Amino acid sequence: MTGPDMMLWWGRGKALKGPAFLRAMAAGKKQYLKHARIPLRPDTHSVAELLDEMSGTGFQGRKLGEAFEVWKRMLVERKNVIFMSLAGAMVPAGMGTLLAHLLRRRYIDVLVCTGATLSHDLYEALGGRHFLGTHMVDDGALQKHRIDRVYDVYADEDRFYEADRWVMRWMRDTLEDRTPYSSREIVAGVGKALLGKEKAKNSILVAAYESGVPVFVPALGDSSLGFSIMFGNRRSGKKVVVDMMKDVDEITRIAEASPQSSVVIIGGGVPKNYVQQTAVIAGYQTRHDRMHRLALQITTDSPQWGGLSGCTLEESVSWGKYHPDAEMVTCYTDATIALPFLVSGLTESRAEKWRDVPRFEFNGGKVQVHFGKRRRRSHS
Repeated sequence: MTGPDMMLWWGRGKALKGPAFLRAMAAGKKQYLKHARIPLRPDTHSVAELLDEMSGTGFQGRKLGEAFEVWKRMLVERKNVIFMSLAGAMVPAGMGTLLAHLLRRRYIDVLVCTGATLSHDLYEALGGRHFLGTHMVDDGALQKHRIDRVYDVYADEDRFYEADRWVMRWMRDTLEDRTPYSSREIVAGVGKALLGKEKAKNSILVAAYESGVPVFVPALGDSSLGFSIMFGNRRSGKKVVVDMMKDVDEITRIAEASPQSSVVIIGGGVPKNYVQQTAVIAGYQTRHDRMHRLALQITTDSPQWGGLSGCTLEESVSWGKYHPDAEMVTCYTDATIALPFLVSGLTESRAEKWRDVPRFEFNGGKVQVHFGKRRRRSHS
């Protein structure tokens, strides 16, 4: 502000001149300059401490630190159910054990993910391995050798076929003909069947089953786990039914029965909105506010294209998915960078120590939620 503007400022019908104007400007300026940026120290002793300090820096480093703070808040809130939506090739990238750890420690209570996440998890639980590769490769040559590529990671297609055949045998011997199953029931059944297998101790499927965490896969057919069930139907003559509306009903009933809910979003896609819409549907059903109160999002998608994956949490407030006063933070970064930091920080901070852990009881189409302390397990 220069020239006449420096000498005269109109506010509430009163002109301020000279020193009075400068004093008013200084007073207004202070409201913006309250919190000094804090430089990071090179001798931070733990990941949790580093994340705490990063919340006092700038850009996406600050957002990662703030996401850590919000997640810790979720864990200390009384009677709070934490939903996680998960999309992206996290298991091929090496994040599977971290996700199983989140389930066992009950840093999350309900998981909504892609079918591909669980297909890759099952592949590893049955002995398949992912291998380091490169994105600068002849994909035609890989196809001839029956090698699948996920950016710079390789997988053995023959081992995927073995996993497909395992699913077909399991569904043939376990699932009832012409009986509607939710994806949650399918996933729990697979997790139970994997118990005791040597390679499955760090499996997401097993960890979810043992920890009582319901897992929903709204696009189950969009994965080898889903089409293996279809193959099994064809070859066995069965008509096993995966009822997507049963899924919607079950997860909504969880939201209806939860005194408070929070959301952790990793990636976008169908899982993201599936978790968010529970608040809207539960509100319709109960005629009470069921909007999520705490949320964090890790994404590489941006909002200006209008897609759901890049939709901001703030935009979702307009739909009634989050409360207008909800504490929310978005960190724009690769989840394979953010997730190891966040999981390590939570583990070090022991934020779940005194947590009220929800237990879910599914009975005759109804869902009850009970809260208690986390049950300790020798391998958690």
